[in-house]
Amino acid sequence: MNRWNERYAGEDFLFGTAPNAFLRAEQRRLPARGSALALADGEGRNGVWLAEQGLDVLAVDASEVGLGKSRRLAAERGVSLTWELADLASWDFGHERFDVIAAIFFQFADPALRARIFEGIRAALKPGGVLLLEGYRPEQLEYRTGGPSELAHLYTEPMLREAFADLQIEHLASYDAELDEGAGHRGMSALIDLVARKPG
Repeated sequence: MNRWNERYAGEDFLFGTAPNAFLRAEQRRLPARGSALALADGEGRNGVWLAEQGLDVLAVDASEVGLGKSRRLAAERGVSLTWELADLASWDFGHERFDVIAAIFFQFADPALRARIFEGIRAALKPGGVLLLEGYRPEQLEYRTGGPSELAHLYTEPMLREAFADLQIEHLASYDAELDEGAGHRGMSALIDLVARKPG
């Protein structure tokens, strides 16, 4: 995905090196040990943080430049991850592999690809596993402080409830908040958070 290689090409981290605020706030939901998937993890801020929590992390992204920076960040923080360069349009999520899946702002996906990814997430969670997902709502198009410019790529509560109807939704909230995540996400933002657990 050349566009993401170009976006990640600078020395700076496009979305910063601190973990996403929602992910960090949900730390109490993480198991003491287990496997985690950091989906579309880019330069590694979230995957590295999950590894710092003691999880065995697979960071997947379509940008080799982003994954290279993730390796650098992991080395600086003294943690190890597994990295995989993958196109989520064809990547095999597998079956009941992960105790945690972090899906933070992967809103490059059109509705068809998003449906495939959501299906993969549901299949890949172990029974009892937790999904931590954050994205932008349609109102984000007015803020223009990050995220996609296509309405179809954004999330609503009814969409997420329907997509993950077979999971136990523990938290679903829509709200506006100030983000300061590198140059890529900065300013007032229209957010939606989902915590859902696979029955088991």
